[in-house]
Amino acid sequence: MEYVEFGRTGVKVSRLGFGGAVAGLKNYLHAYDPASDESKNSVYRALETALELGITYFDTAPGYGEGASESMFGEVLGGVDPGKIFLATKCGPTSYDGLIRSVEESLKRLHRDYVDLIQIHGSSYTDENVSELLGPGGMVEGMEKLKKEGVVKYIGFTSEDNNRGLFDLMNSRRFDQVQMCYNFIFQHGYEPSRPFGSLLTAEKNGLGISTMRAPTSGTFQRWMKMIRPDDTFDYNRALIQFVFSNPLVDVVLVGMRSASRVQQNVDIANDLSGRVNLDEIHGRYVSL
Repeated sequence: MEYVEFGRTGVKVSRLGFGGAVAGLKNYLHAYDPASDESKNSVYRALETALELGITYFDTAPGYGEGASESMFGEVLGGVDPGKIFLATKCGPTSYDGLIRSVEESLKRLHRDYVDLIQIHGSSYTDENVSELLGPGGMVEGMEKLKKEGVVKYIGFTSEDNNRGLFDLMNSRRFDQVQMCYNFIFQHGYEPSRPFGSLLTAEKNGLGISTMRAPTSGTFQRWMKMIRPDDTFDYNRALIQFVFSNPLVDVVLVGMRSASRVQQNVDIANDLSGRVNLDEIHGRYVSL
């Protein structure tokens, strides 16, 4: 397994991260019920396999099935030495009191006294959102207080957008991490021929960078089916390797509901020969 230093935290984590969204969300991408014993047992085995194969970065959220994902994580990871894994969860934009309540409930479900990372669970941030979050008595101030008290080790945020709000939050220098959407379809975070993009700004600010939706959440695959109905090629390997190939990405989060899927993704992560040169992909001129 490949490991990397996570931003300026000084902590080494696995480049392949276990994403918890698919564990808790009902019928997300495929027919699936997180409340069934079959589903829970499958996720438990997936988590156990991830630990055995060297994955150390685990990401979940109370918003994934109203705590279902966190509860599954807690059943397996709650008994693991906290120093051997990096456990991240989230809290939607809220007040200071709302943050405290959310973290307390998350810790109960996760069977932990603290988490390594708490993230603002956001999608797109307006200028007003940013002002409220960063302002006196705002959520970020509460997160910093929890960090000082040792309830969380690091603080960060997630974003599905690449608007000014994302850059303002990164440039505030108050966070340790950012999680953003980056994959073959959504490359707006990284334009190497300029160069420009939120990934470069995150790196400049020393943030640990984790990315979501490496296999495009099925978007690319559905497109291929539309234009090539008989196409049976499995694009997951190439799509995941595309994200691994970006040197600015610390952790590639991939959702996994089964032990077999964990094994497949670990095999992809360990296949360094599958990495591609992004500069060549974006090149437009031939060198003579």
